[in-house]
Amino acid sequence: MCTLEKRGNIYLLTLTGSGEHRFNPSLLSSLRATLSSLLSSSHAPNAALITCAEGKFFSNGFDQSWVRSAPPSQHRIISDLLRGLISDYLLLPMPTVCAITGHAAAAGCALVLAHDYVVMREDRGFFYMSELDVGLKFVKYFGVLFNEKIPDNQTRRDVLLRSARLTAREAMDRGIVDRVAQGIEGTIEEAVRLSEEVAVAVSDGSKLAEKRKLMFSETWRHVSAAAGSKL
Repeated sequence: MCTLEKRGNIYLLTLTGSGEHRFNPSLLSSLRATLSSLLSSSHAPNAALITCAEGKFFSNGFDQSWVRSAPPSQHRIISDLLRGLISDYLLLPMPTVCAITGHAAAAGCALVLAHDYVVMREDRGFFYMSELDVGLKFVKYFGVLFNEKIPDNQTRRDVLLRSARLTAREAMDRGIVDRVAQGIEGTIEEAVRLSEEVAVAVSDGSKLAEKRKLMFSETWRHVSAAAGSKL
């Protein structure tokens, strides 16, 4: 599932195991419970959160095996849980850094974009919105999130309408990724460095969360109904 480790003022949230970290109710609920513990507790100034994953995948999106086995009436559960998870990230009273330590695909890309900053492993992995290739429906809050987090029209077109598989360098050139690094440990170390740099300026986390909601007001409008809800 996931673990949370504290390194000084830096929290490290890790998706554990060697699988694809596909989003099903169990994983999403575990992630939301972990973030809930951060949302409900007090933190020292200059704290930050890093999200990373073990294995060759950061996240390969929604768990289609779960979807195929669940009754149709329950299919919306995982989308709503992810919507709530995105709202949790927007509400966190600290900077957030996503360390893409492996492939990020489909809904995994939405989780990446829920963060303030992104570091991506250069020697393995793609940023890849696969919905068009596999014929899956694109949920509305994904579109809003991508519109606000990827403002360049050409990049957004290539990611969403051409299902371009972006390497770390390409994603950085397109403004999706802030920094690149080598290997899993190197990517996490770079994420720690970036976290320490950006956290220095944050003395009041509640004000940071309010600024996020203003900066990404349309995304917040579409996900805020799920804030605090565990479904």
